[in-house]
Amino acid sequence: MATSSGTSFVLSLISSILILSGMQMYKPWLNSSQLHTIFGGYLGSLFFMFLITACGNLESMTFGKSMQVKLFPEIGFCLTFSVICAGTVHRVSATTCLIFSIIALYYINKHSQKVYAAPPQVASVQSSKKRK
Repeated sequence: MATSSGTSFVLSLISSILILSGMQMYKPWLNSSQLHTIFGGYLGSLFFMFLITACGNLESMTFGKSMQVKLFPEIGFCLTFSVICAGTVHRVSATTCLIFSIIALYYINKHSQKVYAAPPQVASVQSSKKRK
């Protein structure tokens, strides 16, 4: 179900705030074992995905529908911020957050290219044979 940019902005911003506050509230549990620490990195990558969605929707509302999220500054800022937030939980969470976020960014880009890319133009070739 598609929503407008404004609704999507609000939902993704609320989701990112909830994930960030949950990571901070459950910091002792996320530090308790190796698997929980890796899960903290995964939560950090979810925070990144919601943050980049909120950033893209805010730009879309402000500058128009033709605005796209670029590698610099939007993705770089959101990735840096999510890695720092995951780093407040544990250093290994920051590393796994970076890895999971890059993988998620690859799949987001792949899906975006499939959905929003212009269809390829087919060039027609005409042969110019002379009749005798």
